Amino acid sequence: MSHGMKTFYNGTSFGRDEIPVPDNDTFFQSVLDAITSGWRVCSYFGIPNAAGATLYCIMSSRAGSGTLGITSTSVGRSFPSLAAACPQLQMFEREIAEQCLTRPEGHPWFKPVRFQKPLCDGKGFWSETDGGGLLPGVTDFYRVDGDEVHEVAVGPVHAGIIEPGHFRFQCHGEEVFHLEIAHGFQHRGIEWSLIGGPTMRSMHLMETIAGDTTVGHAQAYCMNMETLAGIFASPRAETVRGIALELERLANHIGDLGAISGDTGYLPTSSFCGRIRGDFLNMTALLCGSRFGRGLLRPGGIGYDCDTAIAEEMQKRLQTGREEITQAINLLWSAPSVMARLEDTGVVSEVDAREIGLVGPAARACGLNRDVRRDHPFGIFRMSQIPVITGSSCDVYARTMVRWLEVQRSLDFIDEQVRHLPRGGYQTKMRPIAADCCAVALTEGWRGEICHTALTDGEGRFERYKIVDPSFHNWSGLELALRNQQISDFPLCNKSFNLSYCGFDL
Repeated sequence: MSHGMKTFYNGTSFGRDEIPVPDNDTFFQSVLDAITSGWRVCSYFGIPNAAGATLYCIMSSRAGSGTLGITSTSVGRSFPSLAAACPQLQMFEREIAEQCLTRPEGHPWFKPVRFQKPLCDGKGFWSETDGGGLLPGVTDFYRVDGDEVHEVAVGPVHAGIIEPGHFRFQCHGEEVFHLEIAHGFQHRGIEWSLIGGPTMRSMHLMETIAGDTTVGHAQAYCMNMETLAGIFASPRAETVRGIALELERLANHIGDLGAISGDTGYLPTSSFCGRIRGDFLNMTALLCGSRFGRGLLRPGGIGYDCDTAIAEEMQKRLQTGREEITQAINLLWSAPSVMARLEDTGVVSEVDAREIGLVGPAARACGLNRDVRRDHPFGIFRMSQIPVITGSSCDVYARTMVRWLEVQRSLDFIDEQVRHLPRGGYQTKMRPIAADCCAVALTEGWRGEICHTALTDGEGRFERYKIVDPSFHNWSGLELALRNQQISDFPLCNKSFNLSYCGFDL
């Protein structure tokens, strides 16, 4: 036990009766103590009941130990908010209130997260005096008062082909004092739909949590299903999964490097990356017929094998892709006008990044040395490590450079795995999943940490399946990046994070 938690490792399952259930005071104090000593919250959610809710908190230890922790408690129609002391909890607490109809007392900015239907029957937790109910976007926004202070509202309907999200800027001239971001305009009820599963549709839902992170979320789901069923994917299947995960990272990082270049007005790199991104998406299609990896990962292994002909073709395309993307990105670093736009723009300090719980490249660009592939290894990453790269300037330049360095490391990794693909089968027969168990799986998607938690009931069905996309952690980082910046810097800062709307609006 550590801080009153049950400790375990990534991708494992255990009986729900093994989860500590201390009283409220002990639970909330243990969470505070753990965060103070360097632990970080991966997931914090509730299961509603007639009296209130049962809360579960899953935490990650500091890099090096590889351990995760879980603790739980039962609350009534309210519970004490820890958000003021631990900002990384503020969004989780608001989500718990929305889904379980229990209020975090003392929350500094209590408002809806997704404007969704709660996970249980009952009236909305907003009182009649709150006004507006659960209509998307109908809520209070923070306002700055003062001479010549003005408000700029953007979205949720945008000019391009883009998902809905609302951005509310408080500005003095061109300077941004505060940015507040609102979501919930496309709530799809994915977590609601998973209750009572798994079903034939569950895998499809996992692949559509965030379309550009199909492999990352599918990997986490497969890990949970396999540990609950007591089976293991073969080495060959785990290797192909790792290749697909890094191809997904490559395609998205390359696309973002091109988008960042475009927002600085530097079109050569932007144009090249747009095409090269498509080449890497086509490498994923080479594996399974889908450019986004649909159908490749399946509980027990993979849906398609990577035979010798595919492996040889992959090596040829990787070599061509490496040469072309290197030439395209080197143009970016050699343009002084581009560097002037990237440096000192959209700074999020290391202290702020740690407090709000940033993950992925956005965290590593702030000097936070965290990566699930190393800290909580899974699949092929238990045997083959990818070096973790961090930045120090905490700005758009750092987020751009980290992405480029990760592109190079992913290319090396894929090339090595394709050349030494293990022999053997690629699919293990699934078994029924265990009843009254908990399974937790973390993966490192291209945006950062993905966390899936499955809680099964006495019949081996999902009583709760909780999903945390990295965007849930990182949207607050984009808000901070705009403080004291020019409002014209917003597109560039936004691209440097490139967060998911649909991954947030579950």
